[in-house]
Amino acid sequence: MIVTPISPALLRGFEDLERTPRGVLPHRLPGWVRAGLADPQLLFAEAQPAGVRVVGVTAARRLELVTHPTHTTYRGIARPRGSVDLVIDGRLVASDTLTGGDAVEIDLSTGASHRVPGPPHVSAFDGLPAGEKRVELWLPHNESVQLLDLRGDAPVAPAESPGPVWVHHGSSISQGSNATTPARTWPSIAARQAGVELRNLGFGGSALVDPFLARVIRDTAADFISLKLGINVVNSDAMRRRAFVPAVHGFLDTIRDGHPATPLLLVSPVFCGIHEDTPGPGMIEPDSLRTGRLRFAASGSPGDRALGRLTLTVIRDALAEIVESRHDPALHYLDGRTLYGAADADELPLPDALHPDTASHERIARRFAGYAFAGDGPFAGARPPARS
Repeated sequence: MIVTPISPALLRGFEDLERTPRGVLPHRLPGWVRAGLADPQLLFAEAQPAGVRVVGVTAARRLELVTHPTHTTYRGIARPRGSVDLVIDGRLVASDTLTGGDAVEIDLSTGASHRVPGPPHVSAFDGLPAGEKRVELWLPHNESVQLLDLRGDAPVAPAESPGPVWVHHGSSISQGSNATTPARTWPSIAARQAGVELRNLGFGGSALVDPFLARVIRDTAADFISLKLGINVVNSDAMRRRAFVPAVHGFLDTIRDGHPATPLLLVSPVFCGIHEDTPGPGMIEPDSLRTGRLRFAASGSPGDRALGRLTLTVIRDALAEIVESRHDPALHYLDGRTLYGAADADELPLPDALHPDTASHERIARRFAGYAFAGDGPFAGARPPARS
């Protein structure tokens, strides 16, 4: 087997690589954020390489990616492992579920945690088509992984970028929560359908209109930018309407400092019954801890808006008003319920009352790509759709 060194030229969708005793650890946020601005939840999410992939051109019939994963488990709760997905010439052809690696076990009743070490994992893909082809190994969206080796029966060379760069920022739904594999999260699917390069800045629990995230987006090369804001502000009960509106204006102002005319799409939350008219903070239903399947609930009082508390209904009205007030011809608004609405929730309920499943991710992706990347959409100009 031929070993191809894992270098920045072979990786897409990342910010930088941390050298570790084992290999390299991809990060989705720059060091200056990780050094002092990010809280533990954001540090946890940004180290999970949602949207990051190893990309190359090769004639190999067999490829192996050696990783050392770190995954989080909750005592008594079933939690699926991450995967590495193989995409060839734009088509998802195989998926490998991770085993081994280190496990961080958390007791939700006490908050105590401990680490259980484990061995590396080899994602092996056999029977690849003959001849030169573009291969993408999508890294897990829900586990961090140190990259150790890339091996094959032929060399792997860096590939050229296939299209424009789409930068997307959002919450755990954008990171991919409840999607079964990394290439089946809605941003991943939408990017392949549109033929664009994805930079996924979706962070579980952490789309909180943080000023430093606006600076990251400002300084990131982008042909299209989308922001999906609101659900984390509600389920963390982080702001009132008075603070939220100027915070979003400031977030947009900062991005416009670096992208004065880049098409920018502001997306409000998809339908989420527990928070449509009930403020946060969100909570884990205590009874769900006994069933082994987490479910979320809103702990606020339904209809409680007297003091400016935020619900998804309030958020959507505020975001629509912000876009209208700015008179920015390259700024657009999309109601998230057009991607996943109340009727969709009846047909494809949120399994944990908060995050969509894989079928819903696919529906959201199809609708987003059909709107944003259409010939008359805000991101018109992307390459023709690729197979997914």
